[in-house]
Amino acid sequence: MSWFFISVFSIFLFCSCCNSSTTDSLDVFTRDVALKTLVEHRPHTGAVYKAVLPANLSGVEVFVVGLRSRRLWNRGAEKIGCFHIPSRTKTMPHVKRLALVYQDLGNLSSRFYRLPGYSFLTSVVGFLAYDATDTSSKSARRVALNTMGKPIKIQFPNLTLEEGMLTKAKCASFVPNGTVYLSEMRSPGVCNTRDQGHFSIVVPVMKKPPILRYSWVVAIVLGVLTAILGCYLGMVCMRHRKRKKFQDMEEHAEDDSVLENRWVCGSKMPSGGVVRTQPVPENGFRHLASPDHFI
Repeated sequence: MSWFFISVFSIFLFCSCCNSSTTDSLDVFTRDVALKTLVEHRPHTGAVYKAVLPANLSGVEVFVVGLRSRRLWNRGAEKIGCFHIPSRTKTMPHVKRLALVYQDLGNLSSRFYRLPGYSFLTSVVGFLAYDATDTSSKSARRVALNTMGKPIKIQFPNLTLEEGMLTKAKCASFVPNGTVYLSEMRSPGVCNTRDQGHFSIVVPVMKKPPILRYSWVVAIVLGVLTAILGCYLGMVCMRHRKRKKFQDMEEHAEDDSVLENRWVCGSKMPSGGVVRTQPVPENGFRHLASPDHFI
């Protein structure tokens, strides 16, 4: 089996991954701008030109290079963006001249392409081949590339991967019919393909455990329960203090009472002390009995 069938591990994600109408419109627009750029510069074979894009595509870069089919067969195409097309590559069907259009979608990558469950480590880049035999034509047909089994290398620059991320990163290939192929990287930051299309390096999105996903709900519930418990304990403490204060007042009143308490038939009743009142004569003097009266 070829390297391609060994590396691809059969993950197909259909039209939900990208909006085909939007990406097709983008490809048609960049094709027209790129071919117009070729006409304006009267290009030399192998010269790379940058196309000027409108402000709403700020961040996207488009380059174009015109080649003769014979040169592509003999020398391939090196350093067209991050793509390296090997020699002995031919167009299908055969054309005399072709235009290779290179795209770098930059910060608009996720606008045109989506891959559920994965995040982009690099921007989406692509290259498309068109028949450029007649550059005066309003529309140029796309042509396929046959590399005779050799891989087209895609070198993503300025990509630094940690050790743990290196084993998880995959090469994503977006083909025109909306299918996405995921394959292993041949080396860090390098992906291989056999045909034109759009490519990126992606990693699986780490899903949060359910307990962390709903932690804010748990925090709210615990907060409400804590508030309710705090109010209840506060009310209990207030009632206890009032009861204690009332008991202290009762005890204080009983201690200050002049009357004594006595139990009468099982009931506690106030009782005054016994005081004998001495008789007082009408003239206000007391007659003290002398011992002589008793003689």
